Amino acid sequence: MKTYYENTQAVMKELGQLLGKVSQEQITSYAVELLQAEQVFFIGVGRVRLALEAAVKRLTHLGIHCHMVGDLNEPPITRNDLLVVGSGSGESVIPLEIAKKAKGFDARIVHLTSNSTSSIAQLADVIVQFESPSKSSRVFTSIQPMTTVFEQALLLFHDVLTLQLMEEKGISFEELKANLANLE
Repeated sequence: MKTYYENTQAVMKELGQLLGKVSQEQITSYAVELLQAEQVFFIGVGRVRLALEAAVKRLTHLGIHCHMVGDLNEPPITRNDLLVVGSGSGESVIPLEIAKKAKGFDARIVHLTSNSTSSIAQLADVIVQFESPSKSSRVFTSIQPMTTVFEQALLLFHDVLTLQLMEEKGISFEELKANLANLE
């Protein structure tokens, strides 16, 4: 049986390798989309949704107007907005149908995925590819169950991207702190 510390090292290695392979060109295209959109909507299911909810919270701290699809305070999407679709396989039913709907309103679409040829990818304006296991692909064999490494990568990816966006927007840590929730 591996120890907690041995598993920690293995997981960190997997995540480091996965995040290190994301295309800088794709990252830059995604950042441009985030900064140009009037509003940014996020959709994902299960643990992907949880990772994207964390991204919404952090990007909101940067002054980017973000929403999770399905939330009670979700406004309508328009042609000036962006839909970010997280789905490793790119075939998840709910995100796929939401992407189709957003396309009907001429919204831009970014797809965060491990399958750049998926049904959702066909609708996307920008694809950010994570070379990770998904329901439809086994790029490498993770020590973690199912699609865990993809979900973890989404969380860390957005936290690292935040640093780049802070620099691009000229936001200091103190300014960011001013946008934190204060009813906690």
